[in-house]
Amino acid sequence: MNKSLRWKLILAFVLVFLAGVACGFFGTVHAHYFFTRMDSESMTQHMKQRLRAELKLTPQQMQQISPIIDHAASQLKTKREQTMRDVHEIFEQTHRDMQPFLTPEQRTKLEELEKRHRHLLHRHGFMAPGPPPPPPDD
Repeated sequence: MNKSLRWKLILAFVLVFLAGVACGFFGTVHAHYFFTRMDSESMTQHMKQRLRAELKLTPQQMQQISPIIDHAASQLKTKREQTMRDVHEIFEQTHRDMQPFLTPEQRTKLEELEKRHRHLLHRHGFMAPGPPPPPPDD
């Protein structure tokens, strides 16, 4: 293999690597933006705007379907909150089941991980600080 071909191959690998880094970075930024901005109200407005544009709905039609979309958004919010509670409970149970097999230092570290996780969830609006709220009575 001559030097010219070797340098071209190295440059090609570097460019492919940098393209992967750029795609990963921008994909992460996009995903973060999408998931953090989609609270219930903005999701409802997004759904309405999208339907209005795609289906070319009249103002009268928008008025008629708005309550339907509002109800769906409310159901989605409830389902999302319930799912977060369920996931949190699964992790809590898993950590309780692991306790007998951990050293005191590992237990302390696990508690720190749990605190950081709760803080992260709270910061992104997925749960209130402290223990998770009790499930709603239906």
